[in-house]
Amino acid sequence: MITKENMRILAKSMIALDTIEMVLENKYISQTALPGQFLHIFLEGKTLRRPISIADIDKEMGTVTILFKVVGSGTKQLASYEPGREIDVLGPSGNGFQITEEDSTVLLIGGGIGVPPMYYLGKTLAKQNKKVISILGFQTKANVFYEEKFNQLGYTFIVTNDGSYGEKGFVTDVFHKVGDFDRYYSCGPLPMLKTVTNELNGKPGFISLEERMGCGVGACFACVIPSKDDKGYKKICSDGPVFDAREVSL
Repeated sequence: MITKENMRILAKSMIALDTIEMVLENKYISQTALPGQFLHIFLEGKTLRRPISIADIDKEMGTVTILFKVVGSGTKQLASYEPGREIDVLGPSGNGFQITEEDSTVLLIGGGIGVPPMYYLGKTLAKQNKKVISILGFQTKANVFYEEKFNQLGYTFIVTNDGSYGEKGFVTDVFHKVGDFDRYYSCGPLPMLKTVTNELNGKPGFISLEERMGCGVGACFACVIPSKDDKGYKKICSDGPVFDAREVSL
C-alpha cells in the first residue's frame, strides 16, 4: 500500500561517475517494499516527484537503499541532500517483480541506472536458492557499479559499450555465453529492452520500464505505454513499472 512517508537520509556516497548511492531509514517501507517497486520523492520547488527504484533493503536495520544518476536539476538537488535530512516520499510505489516458485535458474539483465532494481531482486532470488546469472551493461568503465555485490549472487557478466571494462558491446552480445535459464528479468533504457525482448522472444520474462511520471499513482496519463490487451494501454506508475514482457508493446 502506498503511503506518504518521511525518510531520513543515513548515508550518501558517489559510487561511480555521477552515480549516487543513498541509504534511507523508514520502518514501514523497509518492511513492505518488494523487488521492482520504487519511491516517488518530493523535491522542494519541483512540481513533479522523482521516481527512484529501490536498489536494496535491510529489514533488520529498517533501511532502504536507492541509486540514481545525476542528470538534471532534480537529481542534482537530491544529490545535494546530506545525511540527517528527511525527505518526503510516496511509497512503496508500483508493482514489483513476480517470482515464480518453479524457476531454478534466472537471468538478470540490467542496463545503466536500470541495474539497481536488479540487485534487490537478485538477493531475493538467491535467498530462495535459485541460480542467479547477471548481465550488467554500462557505457564505460567509469560508470560500473555493484560488480562485487552481483558476483556474490552468482556469475556476472559486465559489458561496456566502448570495451573499456569487461566485454565490449551491448548486453545482448553475451546472451550466447549464458546457457540455459528458466526466466529473465530486465530493466534499462527502452532501446535495450526492445532488443532484449526481441532476442529472447519465446522465453518467459518480466521487464521494468524507466519513465518520467506525473502523479505516480495512476490518476493521470503521463506515463502510458501501449499494451496487447483489449484496453490498449498500461500506466507505468500504477500498472507497472514491471510488466510481463509479452503484455506490452515497446
